[in-house]
Amino acid sequence: MDGRFVGFVSAQDPLHGFLDRVLRERLGVRTPYPVFRVHRLSGSNEVYAYEETGTGTRLVCKFFGPRFGWDRDKAAWTAGCEYEGYRTLRGYSLVGSPHHVVRPLAWERDINCVLALEYYRGDLLIRAIDRAVGGDGRLLRRRLTALAWYLATQHNRTAGGPVDFAADVSYLDDQLRVLTERGRIGGWETDELRWLGGLWAERGHMWADQAVWLHGDATPANFLFGGGQNVGVIDLERMKRGDRMFDVGRLAGELQHAFLRGTGDPYRAEPFIGHFLWEYSCHFPDRHAAFASITRRLPFYMAQNMLRIARNDYLPHSYAGRLVGRARELLQAVSC
Repeated sequence: MDGRFVGFVSAQDPLHGFLDRVLRERLGVRTPYPVFRVHRLSGSNEVYAYEETGTGTRLVCKFFGPRFGWDRDKAAWTAGCEYEGYRTLRGYSLVGSPHHVVRPLAWERDINCVLALEYYRGDLLIRAIDRAVGGDGRLLRRRLTALAWYLATQHNRTAGGPVDFAADVSYLDDQLRVLTERGRIGGWETDELRWLGGLWAERGHMWADQAVWLHGDATPANFLFGGGQNVGVIDLERMKRGDRMFDVGRLAGELQHAFLRGTGDPYRAEPFIGHFLWEYSCHFPDRHAAFASITRRLPFYMAQNMLRIARNDYLPHSYAGRLVGRARELLQAVSC
């Protein structure tokens, strides 16, 4: 099982009873004396995988309590929203092969606001990205083909109602505010980038698409890849309605960030970004028109993501400056 082994769940721990109930009531697994092995997984929240040793049954639990401290209401609200997000997307037949949104099993406010989820075995996209940064891009191309199919399917099945691009401009402003507060950009840079964002808002094509259900955090950590074209989807905490380009641009921005950090050259990501966009576009009646629409809007959303990444304190200030500079270049494409 993935992750770092950290021990077993005590039979006296309330979590043990919760896991036992999930096995019996949600998974139909009954064992008189369940024993749960625990592995710590990576993630921004406390995320653990549990395996019942007698049956081999596995599940994943996310704990929201530690992140929100004493604000138990906010932690419980976040856990409940993510639970409903899984239910919503699964209602669009995104279940099974090849497109599988993991099944939410239960959540419990009184046990550290825990959310129990189906365990899905698969490889993370970051492994394919690392190989591509090292010079072998074959696996990444296959993974991006599968992911483009999944995202296009989710977006197309859930489309309806107008896009509110003002929300995305506001999100850009939020990134600029945080960067300013953390001393990563100066006042004149903030003003320039905000002005450029305002120019994008004057372009009619930024308001023209239909709103869709977004994953909301389409990063390499949140998609798992099985055999063939199988994709498993996790971490729907930030799921929301919006322009499909919010997801597409985030993934494209993550690719460029990976190559910039790994090779020093962001443009080495371009063949993979282009491949991803072309594969995404093939799931529309007019592939060429879809590709033109997507690439026209892409720079704004990639810039958003560059600024979001630049906020991270673990990144050197000099590298954050390169990300901000790249965001500026992308936003300047408004004049193209």
